[in-house]
This record gives sequence, C-alpha cells and structure tokens, in this order.
Amino acid sequence: MFLQPADRSTGQLGSANRVPTVRRGDLDGVRGLAIALVVVYHVWFGRVSGGVDIFLTLSGFFFVGSLLRTAESMKPLDPVPVVRRVTRRLAPALVLILAVVAAFTILHYPATAWYDTARQTTASLLFLQNWHLADTASDYLAADPSVSPLQHLWSISVQGQFYLAALAVVFGVAWLLRSRGYPVRLPLTVLLAVFTAASFIYAATSSMPQTWLYYDTGARMWELLAGGLLACVAPWLRFPRSTRILLSFAGLAVLIGCGVFLDGRNQFPGPWALVPVGAALALIMAGYSGSDSDNGTDNPVTRLLTTRPLHRLGDMAYALYLWHWPLLIGYLVLLDKPDAGFTGGLVVIGLSLVLAEATTRLIETPIRRPSGSGRTKTVLIASVSVVAVAIAGGSVSLTAFIDRRADESTQQTELDPLIYPGAAALTEGADAPPEREQPSRFVAHADLPDSTPDGCLAQDGETFARTCTYGDPNSARTLALIGGSHAENWQPALDILGREHNFRVQTYLKVGCPAVLPPGPDSEIGECEQWTYSVIDALDAMPPDVVFSTSTRPRPDGPGDYTPAGYVALWQALADRQLPVVAIRDTPWLERDGVEYRASDCLAGRGGNAESCGIDRDAVLSPVDPAPTAAAQLPNVRLLDLSDAVCRTDRCQVIEGNVLIYRDSNHLTATYSRTLAPPLGLALGPATGWW
Repeated sequence: MFLQPADRSTGQLGSANRVPTVRRGDLDGVRGLAIALVVVYHVWFGRVSGGVDIFLTLSGFFFVGSLLRTAESMKPLDPVPVVRRVTRRLAPALVLILAVVAAFTILHYPATAWYDTARQTTASLLFLQNWHLADTASDYLAADPSVSPLQHLWSISVQGQFYLAALAVVFGVAWLLRSRGYPVRLPLTVLLAVFTAASFIYAATSSMPQTWLYYDTGARMWELLAGGLLACVAPWLRFPRSTRILLSFAGLAVLIGCGVFLDGRNQFPGPWALVPVGAALALIMAGYSGSDSDNGTDNPVTRLLTTRPLHRLGDMAYALYLWHWPLLIGYLVLLDKPDAGFTGGLVVIGLSLVLAEATTRLIETPIRRPSGSGRTKTVLIASVSVVAVAIAGGSVSLTAFIDRRADESTQQTELDPLIYPGAAALTEGADAPPEREQPSRFVAHADLPDSTPDGCLAQDGETFARTCTYGDPNSARTLALIGGSHAENWQPALDILGREHNFRVQTYLKVGCPAVLPPGPDSEIGECEQWTYSVIDALDAMPPDVVFSTSTRPRPDGPGDYTPAGYVALWQALADRQLPVVAIRDTPWLERDGVEYRASDCLAGRGGNAESCGIDRDAVLSPVDPAPTAAAQLPNVRLLDLSDAVCRTDRCQVIEGNVLIYRDSNHLTATYSRTLAPPLGLALGPATGWW
C-alpha cells in the first residue's frame, strides 16, 4: 500500500527486489507528516488534505523504481516473488481491519446495513472498492454516521490495480527488450510518459462527474505514474544544493498548506492535483539528485523530515491510515453524533495511534521481515489467511442471499389491496390488519421503478436524452416524464394510469439530475443543464401533449421546500414551445441532525417503527406549497401536490397501509408508488383534461 513503511534492506516503499540502495529516511518523514495531515483533516475538518495524492506519487516512485532495478539487473523477470511480497505487505493489516469492521457492523449496525458492508468487504478484498464507490456515487465528505467505515479503502484499491498494471508493463517491456539486447530504461520512460499524459488529459477533460472521477483508476493513474516516471529519469537529474533546498522548502510548504487552500474532493484528480503531486516530486528530488550516495543530509528540511517522531509516523502510516477512518465512523455511530468535536477527535486519534503501533509491531513487521521467526511468521500468515477466507465467504454468502431475496421480491408486484392498501390508508381511510411491511426492509433497496433496470436513465457523464416508453405504447396521446430520480418516483404510478386511460408515458430521465435550465445569462451550465437542453431538443423533435416533472426540492439551508429558479427557467422554455407542464411537489426526504438516514436501517434498529423512523412534516414541507408562487406568471403550468398521500397532518411516517414508503432516505419504493396511482389519477385527469 502507498502507506507501507520502507523496506529496511532497500530503503524502498514496498520494494519488490533486493538491489541494495540507500534508505530514504526523509521520505519516511514525508509519509509521516502526510498521514498526520490526512488524519487531522478527516477527523476535525472533513476535508481532503492532499496527503493521499502524495502517498500515491511516492508509491509510484518506489514501486516502479524497484521493478526497473530488477529489469536492469538481468535477474529473472519472475512476478511471483513480487506479488508475494506485495501481498504480505498489504493483506495482513487490511484483513484485520475488514474483520473488525465486520464484527462492529454485526454488533452495532442494523441488520439491513450488513448487505452494504458485505459488498464493500468483498470489493476491498478484491481491490475494487474504488469502483464500487464510483458506481454508487459515494462522496468523500466529512465523516458522519451514515458514511461507510470502509470508504477510505478506495485508495488502496487504486494502488493495488496500479501494482498489477505496473508489474505487467515493466516486466513485459523488459522481457521484450532484454532478449534483443536493448536497454530498458529509455523506452520504458517514453512509454510511461505517454501513459501519464493520457491519464492526466482524461482526468482534466473527462465529462464524467466528479463523484465518479474521484475514484476512477484511469483518472488517478497519472499521480502514481508521475512518481514512476521520476524513478525512470532520476539517474539523469542533477541539482545543486541551493536548488534542492528550494525544492524541499517549496514541497514542504505545499504539503502543509494544500488542504487549507484547495478543495480536493471537488478538484482532484484534475489539474489542481498537480499541487500535491508536485510537492511529492519536489521532496523526492530534493533528497535524491540521481546518486544513491546523496541523501540530502545537508538540507535543513531533510533533517526535519528524518526526526524520530515523523520517522515513526512514517513507519506506522499504513496501519494508521487503515485504523483512523473506521474508528472515527465507529465513534460517531456509538455516540450518535454528526461529528467528533475536539475532544472526541483526540480520542479517535489517540486510539488510532495505539492500534496502528500494535498492528505494525505485532502483525506487519513479523510477516514482512524476511529473517523473522519462522513459527511466528507461519502462524500469523495462516491466521490472516483463515480470517480472509472467513470474511470473504461470509460476505459473498450474505450478498448472494439478499440478492436472491431481492429478485424474488421484484417479481411479486401484485399485493392484496385489502391487506396492503398503501397510500389508500391516507387518502381513503382504508383500514388494514397489521402485517409485516412490503417490500421487506431487507430488500427495499431493490424495489425500483421499471425504468432503472430497463436502462432508461442517462448515467453520470451522459448528456444525451435516453428515452423509454411505458403506459399505452400505441396511444396517440403522450406524457413526457422528465427529470431525475425524484421524477422517476412517479413512473410506476404513471405506467398504471397510462394503461388505464390510454396515454403513452415517454421517459427522459437522468441519474442525479433534475430537469433544469440556467436561470440567467451568467449562470453556470453544468452536466444537468446540458442534458436538459438535449431533452428539449428531443421534445422539439417529437412534441408530447404534456410534460410531467417535479416542482420543488428540500431547502439546503433550513426546513421546508422551495422551487429552484432552474425549474422556472425550464417551464418558461416549455411555455415558449406551447408545451403544457404538469409539475408535482417533491416527496419528503428523511434527515436527522443534517444527516440523511435510510428508513429500512431505522426500522431494523432498536425500537424503530413506522412513526419513530419518520420525520415531522413541517421539517421537510413548507406550510404552503411554494410552487404556485414561482409559477404565477406561467399559465402553461399545472401544479399537483400529493403530500397528503405520503404524509399525515403532522408526521411523515415510513410505512402506510403496511407498505414501506422509502427504499432509502428519499426515494419511494416502486410498490408504494403504484399505490399512489389512484390519487395521482384524480389530480392528473383534470390537469390534462384527458378524463
């Protein structure tokens, strides 16, 4: 891992060979200072410090350098010893953390949360956690109890993938060139430069959203390759003492100040990531001018970085990185707090240091050390292997079981309305005997509108208008459903109404994007706006009879809801095209102390029920629907408000009529949406004039 302590015999971070080199003690200090900043920024500030980017660059420098020395030494190009040594460096502490998180999840999380932990555990063991998080659009935000205790393992997955790729490329190039008597270093340098440039250009210019790019291996690879490229060209570099001192001071200043001035979560791994990567490269060059005999001991920054506290932090950096995040999330879960605070942060950091030291001394070092006690090493390796197999087997089995139950649940779409009236319990006063909710809280996450499994949603990075047809596909009347997942909430109900009242439902939906247009000439045009323009072009080509979308969103800075200016700009554009609009008030979002929570997790927790897991109506809905005021000058807009079909007078519960309303914190289950078809039909008929 990029935080792995330096190999004592080679001085290299996770070195894969035994070519003697001088230990870079200053880079141990860089690692120690960087991990200190990572921990402090995570615990107290909820920001990205740039430390991880520095670790990635150091990792690329050391790993590619070690592979290159093997390639140039004419030793056999055997990848097995490299993989074995890397596995022994990465796996023991990682498996320990995964086992601890699994146990903590079972003891302190509701059973409905075990599925997510199981999926992430499997992904982490396979070094695919970054892709899992990218696929679920997880933000690397300030910690809160709803955040996964395994979220930080994305960076380990990126590096594990890099190790395999670098091993294949370096040894592959060496095998091709050595047999023909050609030198390896120069061709490899050119090849890595091309890969670095390609990855950087992709990170800087890709249309993929930031929530994807942050975890994308292709976008992150240039940071590791930059270090690897420096390892290739280092023997050709020569810097005078004054230049190296300048580089070291500049690198140190950037390392310390990067997290203060840059918003890494929203800016990395794009061009702004050149700042921490450049700092890492500067610090490497400041202490290494191309000669193994030059350690830069005449440099005051180097002397600072080789002090014992930073050196020790560098040695335990891998374990400290692994421990600090789960401990922080665990602290927040146990105390039910949105943040740790100063005192809680001290507790988390202190415990992280103790456990990191113990993990390094008692597990990592004995396994990593080539000449350690044979019996102790064998027992440790065997224990780690058994635990790894156990948690892998348990995670895969649980995931498969829940997936199978979810598949069975999605096939059961018809419920007895006398037992499961759903919204009718609110709109018609329907009374039903108490029954276990449907869909089950354990599979609610999979109770999706048909448009999701049908692939009808434009994905992150896509700005073209995907479309699918529901309702009566042969009807001459068309209702265009446009917007994001909250517009999609109504697809199951509209599908029923379309078949009953003979109109076609044409969907234009996108993940994470309501249908919006820039409200002013100077407004920013982002991915959602670009996609909305594409939808308008599609509507121009095939004009519908009615456009259906949402009219409100929760206020970001207080209770209640509001109508964004971007919605009104869209309605105006549709009015210019003589297109009638039916806009419906958004459904409530579940939130407690600023943290969203899933209804199923609350129900599975201690004492959770339909009422206690709900939310006060006035916390999520304004006393008066704000949309009529916003649309007052737009006669083409008809507004619907079905809040009374979701919420009671004072409380929005999570179960009504024995039907679970939410599949997560803010999306309706498809089952509940289908029970909304009757009240939606009563409002939609007069709004369209169709019945």
